[in-house]
Amino acid sequence: MTLYQRILVPVDGSNTSDLGLQEAIRLARVTGGKLRILHVIDDLSFALALDAYAGGTGEWLAELRQEGQKLLDHAVGIAAEAGIQAEGALRERLAGKLVEAVVAETTGWPADLIVLGTHGRRGLGRLMMGSDAEAILRAATIPVLLVRQPAPEATQEDAPVQASKVSLVTASLKIE
Repeated sequence: MTLYQRILVPVDGSNTSDLGLQEAIRLARVTGGKLRILHVIDDLSFALALDAYAGGTGEWLAELRQEGQKLLDHAVGIAAEAGIQAEGALRERLAGKLVEAVVAETTGWPADLIVLGTHGRRGLGRLMMGSDAEAILRAATIPVLLVRQPAPEATQEDAPVQASKVSLVTASLKIE
């Protein structure tokens, strides 16, 4: 049995979600899997739309749906260009959190793996912004692959000279 035939990829249009999509495409290429690319209109995106748009509530929701569908179409197109079978799924969770929609999607469309980008915030930034990725990681009943944005390149003068250390910790390869 080949692993990771059904890969769920939540996207929000950010650079980090694009990184998650690219990693899911690479993984699907290796496993021969297919992708379900998920975009969720949740209570937070709806609340932000209230601040950003003028007009009636129905107009805001219609705009969020339209933008969400454009985002999905673009992501499915990227996967198709890479030769990967993908489908988009637009969900609304106005009375709940993103994590609930993602976990529900893994059972409604039985996924083997969730791949998503994460900002990797720490400290006050994480406390203030929360972490959808962490919530998904905690709630998911299937494996989750978190893809972090690479650190900015240090210049030659800024980079301290350090030796690399590789160790095997609890069956995971760790490179320092």
